[in-house]
Amino acid sequence: MTLLVIFSLVTWALLLGKTLQHWRLSRQNRRYSTQFWAARDLKNALHLPHSEGSLARLTDAGAQALATPHDSPDLGHSWNRQDLLERSLRQQIHKERRRLESGMILLASIGSTAPFIGLFGTVFGIIHALTAISQAKSASIAVVAGPIGEALVATGVGIAVAVPAVLAYNFFGRRMKLVIADLEEFAVDFLNLSQRNAFRLQPESRDKATPNLKGVS
Repeated sequence: MTLLVIFSLVTWALLLGKTLQHWRLSRQNRRYSTQFWAARDLKNALHLPHSEGSLARLTDAGAQALATPHDSPDLGHSWNRQDLLERSLRQQIHKERRRLESGMILLASIGSTAPFIGLFGTVFGIIHALTAISQAKSASIAVVAGPIGEALVATGVGIAVAVPAVLAYNFFGRRMKLVIADLEEFAVDFLNLSQRNAFRLQPESRDKATPNLKGVS
């Protein structure tokens, strides 16, 4: 019974913590997305104030990839600039997924094991009742009521602990999928914007991009 009480406290602590995490993340991403798409160009969008949330961290990862010198000597950056950007965005999305998955395994474990722990207590209650019957040599209600009552309480507590854990796991699992989907969509948009800028923090000027043909006959 003590273990089930601990499970219940852990479940509600995780539920409150994950609720606060997703609420804060949703607010940060909404604000950052509005600021990002209101920027004049990609360079300005990469230097926004109050850059917080998973979208901001994804943008920072992309900006670092774009700022990497093309002729970087180390093996970790010896990639085509587009490939390096895609790799950086993909890795950051994986990091955000791991961040959102924190506590989820514990919720799943509590939801799946709590009913069995309650059932384990029920079995002990029945054994206790049978022992009391054999000692009293009587099967009266006064003899078995106490142990059977304890057994039913253990079962009820196990179910009561498991239900919130399972509901919380399903809810936050759904929220996590929505956040990851938004990040993947934003990564595609960021990649397209970067491609328009030739995978640089700012597009090349027309004078630099076009060779000077004056004086060529």
